[in-house]
Formats: sequence, C-alpha cells, structure tokens
Amino acid sequence: MKSAMLERAPMGATGFASSSMGAPAPSSPATGNWCVVPRCTMKVEKCAGGMKLRCSCDDEVSCGTLQNLCKMLCDGMCSCCCTMNGICVCQCNLTMGICTCEYTKDGVCITCKSGDKACCEMIQACCDCLSKCLESGCCCYVSFHNTPVCCGCC
Repeated sequence: MKSAMLERAPMGATGFASSSMGAPAPSSPATGNWCVVPRCTMKVEKCAGGMKLRCSCDDEVSCGTLQNLCKMLCDGMCSCCCTMNGICVCQCNLTMGICTCEYTKDGVCITCKSGDKACCEMIQACCDCLSKCLESGCCCYVSFHNTPVCCGCC
C-alpha cells in the first residue's frame, strides 16, 4: 500500500509513572508508538450549518482502511491537525458540532454541523483555517478520539 503514511507518537509516551520522595519512578522502556494511516487527498468546504471534509484515496486498500477506521471511530470527537515540516501549525478540535461520516466511492465525507449560530461560525472559521493550511502545503491528519484515521494534502 504505497498510499499510506507511517505516523509516530512521542517516544515513551506510554511509560509515565509517579513516585514520592524524588526517587526514580519505574516505567516501561521508551519505545516508539507507530501506526499506519491511509494517505488521501483532502478537500474542505463550507456547507449550511458547518463544514464538509472530503478524503479521497487512490487505491482500494487505502479506501477500505479509511472507511473501516471511520466506521469504528466516527461517533466521537473529530479533530484535524495541520503540520508543516513536522511541526503542528494548526489544530482544530471540532467539539462545537456534531460530526458524521459518510462513505463515498473513493473514501469518506466527514460533515460537522451545529444548529447554534455561534458554533456554526466557529466550525466555518476552522474550515477557512484548514483550507488555507492545505493550500499552503501543510499535511493534515484527521482523528477521531485522538486516533488518526487518515492524512493528506490537497
């Protein structure tokens, strides 16, 4: 699957422990936390009440992986993190709306909407920010419950 991206969490992120009296805390060895997420082409657009994020994959394996990850995880908080040269430049946590995921022939369409006017404006402001980041060459990671489901650019 050439259209996948290897993503790594901070080293030793799972090995935290606490101790009293300043003694060294026992913890698990610092190992990498790696996962492979489908690479896709992303498009964001405003819609009535919020925004749509379309993720399109080039091959069937990536598309199936993306759709299965979304099927398992999509009923929770959706967030998008845009990076440039490996550094986060923008992160949008779409907690102000209801996010749903629909399958398309080559990926998914994630819709985030709110009936509240102020929340809708915040969602659409996130849409503008994500759109500008993607146009500028950033890589965007889409996550549900802080678990990445895909990454890509426009």
